[in-house]
Amino acid sequence: MDQGSHAAALKVMVIDDSKTIRRSAESLLKREGFDVVTAIDGFEALAKIADQRPDIIFVDIMMPRLDGYQTCALIKNNQTFKKTPVIMLSSKDGLFDKARGRIVGSEEYLTKPFTKEELLGAIGKYAQREQQHD
Repeated sequence: MDQGSHAAALKVMVIDDSKTIRRSAESLLKREGFDVVTAIDGFEALAKIADQRPDIIFVDIMMPRLDGYQTCALIKNNQTFKKTPVIMLSSKDGLFDKARGRIVGSEEYLTKPFTKEELLGAIGKYAQREQQHD
């Protein structure tokens, strides 16, 4: 099989209330061969997660209605999705934020604006681990 075939099977969800972040992450990931699902906030994401079953989830911390911490906690409290890697996205690079992200169960924390390498690196690290669990 070619190198791109493993990426095609991976479904990545990007939850962010910023249309710019959603669009840029989506186009970058689609170019790399990933299946991408986006959500505007935690509520929309939770509705889509059950249907779409993403392999890895990127969630913005600062969102209206349901923030990234609450969204992550709800994902991790669900038996079906608790092993799905969740990566927090934030424009703040604070220790407190990172610690809080860990408390709610997130695997990693990326500071915005993130680079293509950071995004793909996080997917590579956690998606491979996920596939080994199957």
